[in-house]
Amino acid sequence: MQYLKSFNYLPAECQQVREISDRISRIYSDSLEETVKSLLQLLGKLNRPYLTTVEEKLLTVLEVE
Repeated sequence: MQYLKSFNYLPAECQQVREISDRISRIYSDSLEETVKSLLQLLGKLNRPYLTTVEEKLLTVLEVE
């Protein structure tokens, strides 16, 4: 949380980032295909507290799979 405050995010935005991070962490593992791992890593490095519509869809597909 402290790290997120350096981005000057509002508390609600910090919560959004935490939720995205938690979703990514739940599905990330070393056994995933390289493309999937790379996509999850990129989503985790975004410098904004939200996912675009396409990013959200991609993450949802990965969660289902």
